[in-house]
Amino acid sequence: MDDSQKTKDALLEELQDLRKALRQNSADLEQFTYVASHDLRAPLRGISNLSQWLEEDLGPQLSQGSRRQMELLRGRVQRMEGMLDGLLDYSRAGRVHHKPEPVPVDRLIHETLERLAPGPSARLEVGPGMPVLVTERPALQQVFQHLLSNALKHAGREDVRIRVEVEATPAFHHFSVADDGQGISSRYHEKIWSPFQTLVSRDKVEGAGMGLCVIKKLVESRGGRTWVESAEGAGATFHFTWPGSEERLT
Repeated sequence: MDDSQKTKDALLEELQDLRKALRQNSADLEQFTYVASHDLRAPLRGISNLSQWLEEDLGPQLSQGSRRQMELLRGRVQRMEGMLDGLLDYSRAGRVHHKPEPVPVDRLIHETLERLAPGPSARLEVGPGMPVLVTERPALQQVFQHLLSNALKHAGREDVRIRVEVEATPAFHHFSVADDGQGISSRYHEKIWSPFQTLVSRDKVEGAGMGLCVIKKLVESRGGRTWVESAEGAGATFHFTWPGSEERLT
């Protein structure tokens, strides 16, 4: 064996070791996130319960201002629990896979919106050609749930209009979820996909800032990609590509 072949073999072995270490580090990080998000729930519940008991014990001795502070404290606990839920969703997104099954996407979208209980003036339009995909139903539903929820929360008004469309490509289906809400400035188009990122104060719009991060991991772990088209004041269209063979109905 010549020196060049030995060098190639050594580099290949080193690359394999690095890949193995990277996979292990990723698994360790996901496990840490999963355990930490579980273990933090107990003290949070304790804080919430203690504030409730204090309020009940002190009764009329507690001023209106102090009662308001107790409510704010419990609100912050709920926000932290929401962030932990987001971390759990994120840790599961890349490692938990489900058995593919036929999924009528049109029905899935409508069922997902119903669970979110939008106001009576909100409108959903589903474009033609929605397929019946043989795919992971829980993961695809989670993607649509986050996107529809974001459209409702950030619209800035009750009569938001949401339109979902699809375009079939050779390897993927390209879905888009558009709304006529407040829109997103181009300087935030990359930032919004990072963990715990919100463009509006959480005191105005409650949220953990994990939804789009979870979507990105769900989609990319299945070979797809995500992006957004938007301008401030002109609504937003979120795009993602999703694998899955289309079931032909006879």
